Amino acid sequence: MGLGAGDSGLSSRELATIPSVEVISRAAVMLLSASAERLGLADDDPDLSPHRDLDEARRLITALAGLVTASAEYLGAHAGPLRDGLQSVQRAFREASAVPDAPGMGPGEKYTGPVT
Repeated sequence: MGLGAGDSGLSSRELATIPSVEVISRAAVMLLSASAERLGLADDDPDLSPHRDLDEARRLITALAGLVTASAEYLGAHAGPLRDGLQSVQRAFREASAVPDAPGMGPGEKYTGPVT
């Protein structure tokens, strides 16, 4: 179940013209948005959100942390806001967890270090 050029609504040729920083930023924003949804942050009461799934949120946040950390040097001005968003969902995950992970063991923290 992979994503191809047709899945994005863009042809391969169009994808070839998009700067890498934009592709990375779009992927990061998608991971950030999906993480927030899985944490239930789009609902008035995240605890009652039908979309809340902390296991899925953990995976998405870890993927986001890896992407942002690995590509930070290329992101320029985009790096700061993406790091801020990442830290926000990492904190939200910690708050949502019935038994919070030990410092440094939360989603993505192996890439970012402990989030407080």
